Amino acid sequence: MNQGKPLLIIFLLYSIALFQTTDLIAQPGFGKAEKINSDWFFSLQKDKKIDENSNRDKSWKEVRIPHDWTIKQALSPTLASASGYLPGGIGWYQKEIEIPADKDAEQVFLYFEGIYNRSEVFVNGKSVGKRPNGYISFSYDISPFIKYGERNVISVKVDHSKDADSRWYTGSGIYRDVWLVYANKVRLDQWGVYAFPELQNGKSELKVQVGLVNETDKLENLSIETELFDPQGNSVSKKVSKTKLGASEKKEVSVQLAVKNPELWTLETPNQYILKTKVLAGNKVLDQSEIKTGFRKLTFDPNKGFALNDRWMKVKGVCIHHDAGVLGSEFYPEVWRRRLMTLKEIGVNAIRTSHNPQASSLYALCDELGILVLNEAYDEWEFPKRKWLEGWNEGVPGFQSSTDFFGEWGEKDLIDMVKRDRNHISIFAWSIGNEVDYPNDPYSHPILDGKKEGGFTQAIYGGYKKDAPGANRLGAIAKKLAAAVRLYDKSRPVTAGLAGVAMSNETEYPDALDIAGYNYTEGKYKEDHVTYPNRVIYGSENRHDLEAWKAVQDNDFIFGQFLWTGIDYLGESRKWPSRGFYSGLMDFAGFIKPRGYFRQSLWAEKPMAYLGTYPIRQNEDGLDKWTAQENKYLPNPAGAPWMDALPNWNYKEGQLIRVVGYSNAPNALLLLNGEQIGSIKTYDTKTGIYFWDVPFKEGKLEIVGLDKDGNRISHAEIKTIGPAKRIKIIGPDLIEINKNDGIAQVVLQIRDQEGNDAFLAENEITCHILGDVRLLGMEAGNNTDMADYTDNRQRVFHGKMIVYLQAKPESTNSAFVKFSSAWLDAAELEIKFK
Repeated sequence: MNQGKPLLIIFLLYSIALFQTTDLIAQPGFGKAEKINSDWFFSLQKDKKIDENSNRDKSWKEVRIPHDWTIKQALSPTLASASGYLPGGIGWYQKEIEIPADKDAEQVFLYFEGIYNRSEVFVNGKSVGKRPNGYISFSYDISPFIKYGERNVISVKVDHSKDADSRWYTGSGIYRDVWLVYANKVRLDQWGVYAFPELQNGKSELKVQVGLVNETDKLENLSIETELFDPQGNSVSKKVSKTKLGASEKKEVSVQLAVKNPELWTLETPNQYILKTKVLAGNKVLDQSEIKTGFRKLTFDPNKGFALNDRWMKVKGVCIHHDAGVLGSEFYPEVWRRRLMTLKEIGVNAIRTSHNPQASSLYALCDELGILVLNEAYDEWEFPKRKWLEGWNEGVPGFQSSTDFFGEWGEKDLIDMVKRDRNHISIFAWSIGNEVDYPNDPYSHPILDGKKEGGFTQAIYGGYKKDAPGANRLGAIAKKLAAAVRLYDKSRPVTAGLAGVAMSNETEYPDALDIAGYNYTEGKYKEDHVTYPNRVIYGSENRHDLEAWKAVQDNDFIFGQFLWTGIDYLGESRKWPSRGFYSGLMDFAGFIKPRGYFRQSLWAEKPMAYLGTYPIRQNEDGLDKWTAQENKYLPNPAGAPWMDALPNWNYKEGQLIRVVGYSNAPNALLLLNGEQIGSIKTYDTKTGIYFWDVPFKEGKLEIVGLDKDGNRISHAEIKTIGPAKRIKIIGPDLIEINKNDGIAQVVLQIRDQEGNDAFLAENEITCHILGDVRLLGMEAGNNTDMADYTDNRQRVFHGKMIVYLQAKPESTNSAFVKFSSAWLDAAELEIKFK
């Protein structure tokens, strides 16, 4: 089977991910930070009490951070479909550290990139702080609790007993990196260096704000050195600023760095500069930081849409959640590099972090790869939404949530998101919320007693609810959140994803935004553009159908859309068996799905072609009674062609099959065993899909894309396959990874005796390991496979899977991995460490 060489693309992406050495560390922006992900111990509190002083017994297991305990538990149909039928609970982590007595740093901090959720951190039995939001990065000064030159015990309690507190899978635990930071009392503030470009009237400047902290009891005379380096490493601008910093004072120093003819950050050439900042007292460096930045210009216009560097364009975006299938919420940059590169191959140029801030390294990847980011903070504000707590669509929905701490933490969490992420040049907008205005879930308004013709495309739960929170509350909250964003970044617009646009238009909510996202309400675009002529509108969450895209393509004033979703994600599941939501362009394993190729035909500029098939209803004359019975349930040939047709060419001889082709070529022809079927077809602008109805005949089916002059510009083929014969590793059978937790992503493909991809294979693969490598997971992308995901056995889906392997800290020389299955030839892999 050959679908425009998708597995070759996968291998190339995998190879780049494997050998890429770009530093993606996410430090707090001050001090000297070192990652402390190894040698942690974990225990899940079940029938016994654990506290911060607990002596570890056999229930404690050694783990590496990032660690998500939920993904390693048993799936059960009695659990919440919202969380993907997986449990939460209360977990404890412990780690011992020794801080040398002669350490010259004056302060020691712990920096956590993310703990889900309701965490409390202890050092030597003393609580140093609590942070309820599971998506926010934070740090604690643990200096007062440290025993220098002795053993120190860090304990972290994570309370995810409200395991259905989200509409999607969140994971549980310390699921992002942890850092130990040494710093002086006079230093840069956390996330204290902020740089943003200004390109106006031929003038190019990098404006820099340097946040300083003095925790001593005396005045300090300081020099602030800022130096900018271009993508080639050349110094292009430098300034030294003098300032006085009073005792126990915090202040900001502003610097402007002029740059002639900067190399712009674009989607095609994402040029990045490096800004180095030093804080000096005399000749002594007290603190320093290094951030990546760049030059680009954002323009939003209510009539013309969006321009990047004065080039008007359409945003071709997708929404993504933060899990990675079998890996749960554990974040590994290599895994997400591969995923983002595949999305870009499809034609995606933007992502929306629905509906929470993600790991810092994800934004760094988008900076590097040239992908725009809409960074989003919340799915709920002061009140919770409905969630299925036991199964799906059964019983009464519950209201578990994280809203109980929004009043206290909402603004601070949002500010911390902005301060942490604002240096990422890929971020082009801040979203303060998603569907918080969903009609009657929880807010209501008298307009809901009106007709559904007002633009509602979602359930409104029976009209106006007098006892529900009034929708007019939304405006005041939105104004407060938007003001918090603008206080720390005025260079980007504030937005939100509006669900009940017709209801929200009756409030001050949209007026609090700079640009307005519409979720699934394409029918309101033209009407609201006339009614609110100064409103910048885009699709913040959209269906995959062609009509939704045409609403963007055919209207200059709509600058883009974000499909729901880019990648299948855990949680928000349907009836058991269902691990998650499966509307993605890619599956849990990061493989492109048929609808991904359909989207590629709409969005990609490079010529492409894909072939898929499915049986359709046929004339029943001559059919036996059993075949005739099956025939009644097949799709009607008069129906529109599907965008989810699978690349299968194994049917009964003579069975009527619809062959669909997704291609951006203006014309296409179909070949069966080298013979043309029918005439050359012209691209159908109504469906965006080529299709032919063909009686099945064994062999090779091909689609050829033709340009307007009849030249071949793209090609794809599928074949009739025989029984599965062997396991094939797509890529080299000897690879190198970093011994300090490097990741190998190994793609396995089942092949038949002729070497064709065995699309129908469902063989169970066993992973055997010799050496210092640990198995992180085996992911085939099957939404309905509810098997044990913690062991070393897993069934392939559509003939393939990806296996994630991680080096152990003690790794030496080589490790060997074998993949075997009954009746199949095995495959072996050697892993070397560097």
